Amino acid sequence: MKKLIKWSMPLAVVFVLSACNGQKNQQENSLDHHDGMGMEQTAEMPMEEVQKVVIKDASLNAVYQHYVHLTNALIDSDVAETQSAAAAIEVGMKDMGASEKMVKTAAQITEAKDLEKQRLLYATLSDDLIPLIKKAGLSSGELNVDFCPMAGDQKGAYWLAGHKDIKNPYMGSKMMTCGSVKETLKKL
Repeated sequence: MKKLIKWSMPLAVVFVLSACNGQKNQQENSLDHHDGMGMEQTAEMPMEEVQKVVIKDASLNAVYQHYVHLTNALIDSDVAETQSAAAAIEVGMKDMGASEKMVKTAAQITEAKDLEKQRLLYATLSDDLIPLIKKAGLSSGELNVDFCPMAGDQKGAYWLAGHKDIKNPYMGSKMMTCGSVKETLKKL
């Protein structure tokens, strides 16, 4: 039995990694519906990395800072911290006059007590936030639109990151580096 476990673990790891890479390549060849901008900071990223990214719209920039907090909480698989960040996003979106849908999504993340539900809602929030930030533009820094082909029940999902390193908020420690940068937004 020990030998079986000893040999099956490396095979399982190879299988999962090849599935992620295979789906990533498949997705890269399909139509990308986000023309992007990305931003996100991981728990390991120094704060100065995030502060380099500034959205031209001040209210949207404030929401983005909370989005970074939300992303980090999901990377760390921290339900309570995810709820806290989403509550701040909800308030910020109300203040900036965002759509009811976006405000409701942030509220649903705040109310969710299940990490997987929070991650599904985060995908919706990211899909709505990406075009807003693209439209507003950056006054400094660079944002990446990252994509994980394994997220959302294998449908794939996007998120914003203020760095090139992939730190996957949809998979957390299960598959931290699964994903790729789809687009980089820069100050114009």
